[in-house]
Amino acid sequence: MTMITLALSKGRIFDETMPLLAAAGIKVLEDPETSRKLILPTNQPDVRVVMVRATDVPTYVQYGGADIGVTGKDTLIEHGGQGLFRPLDLNIAKCRVSVAVRNDFDYEHAVTQGSRLKVATKYTHIAREFFATKGVHVDLIKLYGSMELAPLTGMADAIVDLVSTGNTLKANNLVEVERIMDISSHLVVNQAALKLKQEPLRHIIDAFASAIRKD
Repeated sequence: MTMITLALSKGRIFDETMPLLAAAGIKVLEDPETSRKLILPTNQPDVRVVMVRATDVPTYVQYGGADIGVTGKDTLIEHGGQGLFRPLDLNIAKCRVSVAVRNDFDYEHAVTQGSRLKVATKYTHIAREFFATKGVHVDLIKLYGSMELAPLTGMADAIVDLVSTGNTLKANNLVEVERIMDISSHLVVNQAALKLKQEPLRHIIDAFASAIRKD
């Protein structure tokens, strides 16, 4: 039996991948929010799901810890996408990467002066590229969580972060000043697995593709 391992992360990506898996006849038998297991069984004996951090999904797929995975475009850009086949944009877990600042910060003035901006983000690659195209010098401060604190404590002038509703920004007196890119989640496949396990992987890819088209 050829085992197919699918890497997913908890939260929106997991929840919004479930209907696509159902289209491929796959049902995950345990809830990742309540199960302590990191490898979850499915109703198909030859398919299992590994639960990993969202930022680690491309790495697991690249190095063969998983054959296939679902990951955000933001994570793929930061990872670089080496060794990955990307057959589908799944159009799920949609949000955007944006620049946000404190309500009282004059962003327009700051970026037209050509002065240096201090920017806190975990998306250093995306932020560097974006500000380079604007000709703005940035000092990047890498953070992994609670980005909103950086401008509030004076540690940074701006943040580059994922935004879905904008409610967290509003609650912390921050305002979105520029949208860098729209984000959705993509299917990624290990290139070696695609050759060795072509038939079962094709079945999943094709089922996902037809489910997206029906939407």
